[in-house]
Amino acid sequence: MIKGLYAAASAMIAGIRKQNLKAHNIANLDTPGFKQVFTTIEEYQRTDVYSSTSTLAPAVTQRVGSIGLGVTTTDMRTKFSPGALLATGQLLDLAIQGDGFFRILTPEGERYTRDGRFQMNSENQVVTVDGNFVLDESGSPILLPAGEISVERSGTIRAGEDLVARFGIVEFPDTSAQLQRGDGNYFQASGEMRTETVNSVLLQGYLEQSNVSAVDMMIGFGTYEAAQVLVQTQDELLGKTISIVGKVA
Repeated sequence: MIKGLYAAASAMIAGIRKQNLKAHNIANLDTPGFKQVFTTIEEYQRTDVYSSTSTLAPAVTQRVGSIGLGVTTTDMRTKFSPGALLATGQLLDLAIQGDGFFRILTPEGERYTRDGRFQMNSENQVVTVDGNFVLDESGSPILLPAGEISVERSGTIRAGEDLVARFGIVEFPDTSAQLQRGDGNYFQASGEMRTETVNSVLLQGYLEQSNVSAVDMMIGFGTYEAAQVLVQTQDELLGKTISIVGKVA
């Protein structure tokens, strides 16, 4: 019975963590380039169950099976599937179609994002919505000339016919394994990356929307409540058992 209480309590803890991640996803439904975070529930551990074959001495026991001791959640993971494209018509709104990520210089070092809401600061440098420098293919901040610019699908920036720079886009051989979520809408990377992108093109005047599905986020909110009821039931049964044993004693 104690095992049942532990198992139900572990399901409550797992349910809380899943709900927290769902709440984080819902809060970022409208954040361009945001990638859904999730976790899965797995069985924590199993233990063998034995039964006595006789009430007479010497008692002989044999294994009759095993039971679970509860559940746990996996480490937080990221769903890297692309989000839908939204046309904005803004010159510095950019969406990546493919596997790539923008290179961004933050106070913590180089980071990567799919959020293409860019703008120009007072020194004509391209920055993110939170003021971090957007990098070109050589890893330097991008400086724009005065006037209108165009961005080609390759990431090349032109002012009229003049070449200005090329947005730094990188791809990773194993995105899920190499990218870890950092602060804000950024990722930090480990291992090899490709600066000569082969699976990515840029679309000017578009933003990639979040890949979070509001419908999916509504599914599974009852897990915690179900586990809570089970904990209460196990607690009541335990209380009755203790009461009965006490009377017999």
